[in-house]
Amino acid sequence: MSKNKKYPFDKTEEAWKAELSSQEYNILREKGTEHPFTGKFNDHYEKGTYICKGCDAPLYFSENKFDSHCGWPSYDQAIEGALELVPDHSGGILRTEIICANCGGHQGHVFNDGPTQTGLRYCVNSASINFNKKPE
Repeated sequence: MSKNKKYPFDKTEEAWKAELSSQEYNILREKGTEHPFTGKFNDHYEKGTYICKGCDAPLYFSENKFDSHCGWPSYDQAIEGALELVPDHSGGILRTEIICANCGGHQGHVFNDGPTQTGLRYCVNSASINFNKKPE
């Protein structure tokens, strides 16, 4: 999330704090991360759409989820236009941060080490997403 950039879905920081848990706020608004293997969507494989916890924008389809054994939900592609990719130099290494293009919420990082045809691994915090089950 860029403090200077305006996103289509915008709230004050006070509103974000009132609506999100402390962990969700830390991840979505302060670029935090959850501990590996603790998120509720790490081992989740129902059919549907994963959406941004901050604004409900669709981010990933369940058919793009795979078990990367890294401890966080992983996807080999995002819904087109759903994410903003930002160079991240924190931690002394260059990574690519993934941000919800609708609200600016931090989701995680994308890496070029995925095992599928895309070669990508979108590594996402469970606390930054929700899930909409596909109707049967």
